[in-house]
Amino acid sequence: MKFSAPLLAFAVAFAAPAAAAPKLTRIVFVTDWKAQAEHGGFYEALALGLYKQRGLDVRIREGGPSVNVPQMIAGGAADFGIGSNSFVALNLAKQGVPVRAVMAVFQKDPAILMTHPRPDVKTLAQMRDKPIMLGDTATVTIWPWLKAKYGFSDSQIRKYTFNLAPFLVDQSAIQEGYLTSEPFTVEQTAHFEPQVFLLADDGYTSYANLVLVPQRWIDKNPAAVQAFYDASRDGWREYLNGDPRPANALIKRDNPDMSDAVIAQSIAKMKGYGLVWSGDAKVFGIGAMTNPRWKNFFTTMSGLGLYPKNLPYEKAYDLTFMRNAPQYFQ
Repeated sequence: MKFSAPLLAFAVAFAAPAAAAPKLTRIVFVTDWKAQAEHGGFYEALALGLYKQRGLDVRIREGGPSVNVPQMIAGGAADFGIGSNSFVALNLAKQGVPVRAVMAVFQKDPAILMTHPRPDVKTLAQMRDKPIMLGDTATVTIWPWLKAKYGFSDSQIRKYTFNLAPFLVDQSAIQEGYLTSEPFTVEQTAHFEPQVFLLADDGYTSYANLVLVPQRWIDKNPAAVQAFYDASRDGWREYLNGDPRPANALIKRDNPDMSDAVIAQSIAKMKGYGLVWSGDAKVFGIGAMTNPRWKNFFTTMSGLGLYPKNLPYEKAYDLTFMRNAPQYFQ
């Protein structure tokens, strides 16, 4: 039996197996707390398929009180993860752990001190000699900086157990908190608006919401690291400036206790206080970091005795992927 050339070509094409879809690079990304708006850009990138478009199969695993992100990454239980602040990356460098920060989503650390409305405290400096409730972590992060800048003393420290009741019943109380957490809880439970002092606006230079990546990924698969950076950057831009609902649906799926009201106020504060869009981001785009700022932070903290002055702090971060990413201006 003879076939015409067109028919034969059609038969051959029909019989040929379909081209295999490109294999996606799988990345398990662990967050530093339960799913929340502060992770929104990563969830937005996942929901909109931005990671997949760049050849990645990203799985977001939410953190929590018992999750040690650096330990999970170093041990291989997760590929990438969130470092809450610059101390996390510097501590890894101090310990000789080959994990680096490649992206800083928050240009401002959301760490705050808050008070009841009161006429005698309108600045951080006016809190000197007054009792301040702090959690254990704060005593070795924000507190040394406050002592150095404002002359605070350890005699001011009171224990913060993450129970707001002592703060609510004491109108002279001052306590630490997180910009998008404690103030909103106070407003909802006690029906007054606390005075909020964002330390970043007074010169506290820690980055926050850092993307941590093992050195082995940077060395062996830099294209995947770049793809994650780019997709995450675009996800954050869309989450804050576009429609956040796709991400919010995934956030509430992973954390059913999360409410629309909490998410909405978190987004408003991230935008209103410029957590994402300020500092280096205005020059180099969302997620940017710079050598001078890392040096400034390290010099300050090593001067306070938190790190050896000869620590190779540059091993805490890698700017390669920021420089390769397109610049965005808004």
